[in-house]
Amino acid sequence: MGPHSHFGQVVDVAARRVFAAEVHVADGRIAAIVPADKPASAFLLPGFIDAHVHVESSMLVPSEFARAAVVHGTVAAVSDPHEIGNVLGVAGVHYMLHNATGTPFKFYFGAPSCVPATTFETAGAAISVAEVEQLLDDPRIRYLSEMMNFPGVLAGDSACLAKVQAALQRGKRVDGHAPGLRGAEAARYIAAGMTTDHECFTKEEALDKIAAGCKVSIREGSAARNFDALWSLIGEHPSMTMLCSDDKHPDELLAGHINLLVRRAVARGIDAFDALRAACVNPVEHYGLDVGLLRVGDPADFIEVDSLTAFNVRRTWIGGSLVAEEGRTLMPRVEPTVANKFVATHVQPEHFSVPAQSGRLQVIQALDGQLITNRLPVEAKLADGQTVSDPGRDVLKLVVVNRYRTAPPAVAFVTGFGLRSGAMASSVAHDSHNVIAVGASDDDLAAAINAVMDAGGALAAVNHRDGDHLVLPLPVAGLMATGTCAEVARAYQQLDSAVKQWGSTLRAPFMTLSFMALLVIPALKLSDQGLFDGEKFEFRPLFE
Repeated sequence: MGPHSHFGQVVDVAARRVFAAEVHVADGRIAAIVPADKPASAFLLPGFIDAHVHVESSMLVPSEFARAAVVHGTVAAVSDPHEIGNVLGVAGVHYMLHNATGTPFKFYFGAPSCVPATTFETAGAAISVAEVEQLLDDPRIRYLSEMMNFPGVLAGDSACLAKVQAALQRGKRVDGHAPGLRGAEAARYIAAGMTTDHECFTKEEALDKIAAGCKVSIREGSAARNFDALWSLIGEHPSMTMLCSDDKHPDELLAGHINLLVRRAVARGIDAFDALRAACVNPVEHYGLDVGLLRVGDPADFIEVDSLTAFNVRRTWIGGSLVAEEGRTLMPRVEPTVANKFVATHVQPEHFSVPAQSGRLQVIQALDGQLITNRLPVEAKLADGQTVSDPGRDVLKLVVVNRYRTAPPAVAFVTGFGLRSGAMASSVAHDSHNVIAVGASDDDLAAAINAVMDAGGALAAVNHRDGDHLVLPLPVAGLMATGTCAEVARAYQQLDSAVKQWGSTLRAPFMTLSFMALLVIPALKLSDQGLFDGEKFEFRPLFE
């Protein structure tokens, strides 16, 4: 594209001013910004940045995530390839880097710091200290991804600290991850080198971390939603906040992205310049990104919106090229290659039998919109000497099956999913991505798990009563589909509406299911090796 110019109300976030001007673009950069005396209805401003996202959670490969995100004015994403790293190791990180090169969208990938996340689960790979160092030597790897093992950092674990030091020695940032950590403990964790945290669920926690010098990324994803608790920080600490999604399902990405958070912040009374500082400027400055901020000499990464209240995105440019216009992506599709690691193991209903025992059944309580769970002791429902699912009380079997080698399934019980019939299964199960399923009957559980196994990774929903058998194949690492955002969103919404018809009241049942194996978040979770106490960091029996 040759030199071109755009007229509008230019939003200078740094100088906190808006003025009518002609923006001249040449060779992909802002060549000049010439003030004008005529009225302008549209606003030109820097593009939005997702300050922390796992692209894999959208079930789209990076090139397809990008094609959807630019429609909403997002021009860049600070992305942690930790999910595919747990499946394929360093090769998974390279898959993401390679796929992303087919698009002008600006992806900034980190080196995953915690693969495997714990020693209490079976992952597909490990990323060693030496491999982290090699990744950090790659100029395309911009930072050390979230250091989830905060107990290890606090205890002085040598591998954790070596990874942090490797990043700091190379002048690269380190992302933190310490849900619920407060006061002196939080300060000690941050002093070890952490510069961001996206896990705060109360304002008090966020203020402790800001006081220790840590930036807070306010997260509003498909599962964990912390915007309502934290939004006021944008006005109170405008230099210390960023906006992120962390995990974004395809149907929600189709509807909006960071633009919606900016709109909500301004609607609550946050100054538009402070909101845009969090959405555009702070990530660029914090991570040293080569994303333009609508200044002369910057890359021409900017957007046109209708107003500074609604932020409806009309057009998006990256490097001077128009990549989205009026709700349509203009970026060409890149046909994705496929990479996976998957050992399909078929299961039978009898594999989930749990003999009756004395004591109370320790049930995982799933909470809508939260990654944390509660532990609920209940009286077990018995039949023929077996502990069975009890849909009437919403106490259902939860099963995790190793996807990397043949092994017996792990079985526990969960409440909060609400299924009165049917079962749902997924090969997206943070962090190791074994196959996880919840269901009202053992027959449906087995059928749903086997559907995922047959696809080499998928989301599945099966209900023999209704004759339903729905599958969304995820051939890329059992995490991502190869279709467009609209195609994947449509298939996902069919699955989502099916399990809601069967009784689930969760806003995002499959997303919530994917976190039931996330051992690093308390209180009670299930790995392929058994029921796990995330507070004591040890396995515990089903009955106590």
